[in-house]
This record gives sequence, structure tokens and C-alpha cells, in this order.
Amino acid sequence: MKALETILPKFDSVFSIDCVIFGFDEGELKVLLIERNVEPFKDWWALPGYLVEQEESLDNAAERILYELTGLKGIYMDQFYTFGDVNRHPQGRVITVGYYAMIRLSGNKDLKPAPITNYARRAVWTPLADLPKLAFDHDKIFKRAFDKIRNKISYQPIAFELLPEKFTLTQLQHLYEVILNKKLDKRNFRKKMLNYDILKELDEKQKGVSYRAAKLYKFDKRKYARLFQKELSFGK
Repeated sequence: MKALETILPKFDSVFSIDCVIFGFDEGELKVLLIERNVEPFKDWWALPGYLVEQEESLDNAAERILYELTGLKGIYMDQFYTFGDVNRHPQGRVITVGYYAMIRLSGNKDLKPAPITNYARRAVWTPLADLPKLAFDHDKIFKRAFDKIRNKISYQPIAFELLPEKFTLTQLQHLYEVILNKKLDKRNFRKKMLNYDILKELDEKQKGVSYRAAKLYKFDKRKYARLFQKELSFGK
């Protein structure tokens, strides 16, 4: 990666990408952070991000930057906001485009991040409850992304992207409660989710649990796409 100082003198402003990657595991919502190994903010925790190259599209840059700083690839990401405060970077005018993704951590052995560049010392899945102060304006970027999924989860089935392929209704409700930051009525939540008719009940139950095993379900994407052309009120 080129040093920022070698790029800034050529332009009035440059563009960067910052990635907010959410994962859900062990009952906790987590975000992927890197430990910076260069100035400014050396030794600080930050969102994976860096500069867009001249001959590169924003989407390609997001994919490249995430891979270089975490080793993760093949993750679909969406743009969610552009951050253009004049003084957001101490070395010059840098406008950043935020991307976010929600990915399944449970049982996914391929999601053990490791940087392939010395720009980042390490990449770590960090529970939201343990989120430290972040470099630059990354606290603001994270909050904007979290507000995005908190709003979106109420009308689109994005929560299923975080859950295992097979899940219980209790796991589903807990995820909604974590993201929405509120307690949901168990009976009403289950009734609403089942009435949507987008959950496929499996002839399976949990395994390896010390309590009474619960039924397992899968999200039926095809049925959702076929039945619903409008927004739903999930989690309300």
C-alpha cells in the first residue's frame, strides 16, 4: 500500500473505503476491527479501510482493501454512506465511502481473519459490548452502519444472514433483541415470524445441549421472494 503522503500532493482530495463487517457468534453481535501498525493512530483499533487507487472502482477497492487488511474475500458488501468532513483525516482531505456486510460466523471455518500486509498488525472479531475508541472518525462510521442495520432489520430479513443455516426460534429472537436493543415478547415474536410463512420447519432438533432440545428452522429465501414484494415489519 502506498503511503498517503505520496498521493495527497497530486489531488485536492482523495477517496478511501472503510468497511464495517458484522458477525454474530456465541450470542454476541461482533464487528471486525484491525489494529493499525502505521501512523497516524498507530496501535489504535480501526475499521478495515484504505485509499482507492486511480484505476479502481469503489466496489473493487472495497473488496481489495478488505482482503489486504483481513484476509477475507468473497464477501458481498453494500455502500451505506459517504463521509466527507473536511478535517476527518489529519494528513489531508480524504473522503471515505462506507461499506457494510453481515456474515455468518457460527460454524464457518473460513472466517478467521489475518492481514496480508504490515499496515495492520492483526484483525479481530470484537463484541460490540467491548468496542474500544476507534481511530479517525471510525466511531461515527460504525454508528452510522449499526443504525443502518438496526433500521433495515425491521423491514427486511437481513438477520438470517447472521444466523447459522439451521437455527431455533430462540436464537432468532435473541439476535433481533441484540440488534434492536430491546426485549421482545416471546409469544408475539414467534407468532409473527411463523405467520409470515418464510420459515421452513425441519425434522431436526438441537444436538449437544443440556436443556430440552428445540426445533430447528431454515429461512426459505425462495418463498420470501415469491410471496413478498413489499416491506415487512420484522421485529416490531
